[in-house]
Amino acid sequence: QIHSFMSVSSASSSSSSQNHNFLLILSFIFHINKKNNKNVVMGLLLSRSLACKFFYPLLFSKDVHNDFFPQQLENMISLVSPRTGRHLQRYEKGCRQVVGCIPYRYKSNGTQENEIEVLLISAQKGSGMQFPKGGWESDESMEQAALRETIEEAGVIGSVESNLGKWYYKSKRQPIMHEGYMFPLLVSKELDNWPEMNLRKRKWLSVDEAKEICPYAWMKEALDELVSRQTTNSI
Repeated sequence: QIHSFMSVSSASSSSSSQNHNFLLILSFIFHINKKNNKNVVMGLLLSRSLACKFFYPLLFSKDVHNDFFPQQLENMISLVSPRTGRHLQRYEKGCRQVVGCIPYRYKSNGTQENEIEVLLISAQKGSGMQFPKGGWESDESMEQAALRETIEEAGVIGSVESNLGKWYYKSKRQPIMHEGYMFPLLVSKELDNWPEMNLRKRKWLSVDEAKEICPYAWMKEALDELVSRQTTNSI
């Protein structure tokens, strides 16, 4: 399995040293697996550090083809533990810094050119649906954090585009303010398995449907900015 995987990857991104390092780690994992040391394998696959240093940066790379990942690797990604705890959480003047994405795609049967639909996910606690988001941590860029949260919560991969803006909103559970940043993410692939697949539901909706069902004003404003950008680009 690893030999066929390496041949596909070398054809698609032979010049990437990051991809090379990633393949070396995969080779190591499969070698351990052949030795039946499954406890070590599971420890590696469930490692948050491994995911953040190799899985997610590789997905973020624009050099990687959309079909780069075989099903076995998608299944590995589903086993990666979502980040928990806040020891790496970024704060700015007492505000917790939060980043997220608005995953979108173009309707194949849309009545208007460049008409889009967006992906919302169910909240872990409470009702309603929202866009994937979470804490921006000190060992990652803002864009990497946004992509990581989107993979963990919504199970989609794509191109992270330029920032839609910054919003301030009050935390529902803590007496602090949040500083929120949102990015558009043009979806190229939906994963069948992802880290929070058993915790959340996801649903593609029109822009109007999304604005009706999403309870957060700042997310709706981010969506308005995305729609405005799409309209401007289509002129």
